[in-house]
Amino acid sequence: MRARIIEAALDIAEHWGWYDIRLHHVAERLNLPIAAIRAEFRDGDAIADAWIAQADDVMLAEPAAGFAELPVEERLQISLEAWLDALAPRRRVTAEMFLAKLWPVHVHHNLKLITWTSRTVQWWREAALLDGKGQQRSVEEIGMTLIFLSTLGRWCRDRSEGQQRSKAYLRRSLRRADCFMACTARVRFRMAG
Repeated sequence: MRARIIEAALDIAEHWGWYDIRLHHVAERLNLPIAAIRAEFRDGDAIADAWIAQADDVMLAEPAAGFAELPVEERLQISLEAWLDALAPRRRVTAEMFLAKLWPVHVHHNLKLITWTSRTVQWWREAALLDGKGQQRSVEEIGMTLIFLSTLGRWCRDRSEGQQRSKAYLRRSLRRADCFMACTARVRFRMAG
């Protein structure tokens, strides 16, 4: 039932836009009472959350053989691309979902977006098999959050085939971050020595 509701909401949003979707339209499309929608989702934002959570599942799926031996930069690229590709069939609607969460009068959504971003970055770390500890982990999380948000912002507007521009941006950002982390490690080593 939940999958049917999500799909119907996305179909309607493809035509009307996410801002204009009404849950009674979803109920009508599925020939259900509105109470059946309420029994599964507390509101439209919960439907958006459930749609986006499906991308987390794709990102966290069993990796291909040899994934753990790849360089960190490559594991991060593969993991986040899997997340973005899962949302790509509904990229425009997904972008509208994120914009709706940023709407100034929806403070409750704004605050949830901060928590959601942190949680998604944590799952990205897990998917990429990162093991940083202490200060290194903190620096990684800050960098990954900035990379995640800037890539997501580009992806939301990216009309290139397969969102290749966003993926190229992600690759460049991860390469720069990798260089930064290597330089930071060398400086720490020199200071300790």
